[in-house]
Amino acid sequence: MSLQISSSLQGATARLVLSGELDGNSAPELRKVVEDAMMAVPEQLVLEVEQLTYMASAGLRILIFAMQKQPKMKIYLVKPQQPIVETLKKSGFYDAVYVTEKEFETGAKAS
Repeated sequence: MSLQISSSLQGATARLVLSGELDGNSAPELRKVVEDAMMAVPEQLVLEVEQLTYMASAGLRILIFAMQKQPKMKIYLVKPQQPIVETLKKSGFYDAVYVTEKEFETGAKAS
């Protein structure tokens, strides 16, 4: 299944809704969307990933890229499926992002 991406900017929040599979073939498209979002210097990057079924290391590299570009920005993964959580944990990246099962609203601080 290919990767579907929708993006929006609401105040200081860049929001991306991802569905499908994030692998080496689809990562360049997502990287471009993230690069565009970083130009607005958001305080948080919210990735709604409930419909994302797979994330390869290429997806992790994009998260790392975003953190390097905006070191003070917080990254939230909303409603990740278990395989995504496992990938984050195996890579050691789980503690570098905020994983939440709650809907993230602009201006809200998820934990």
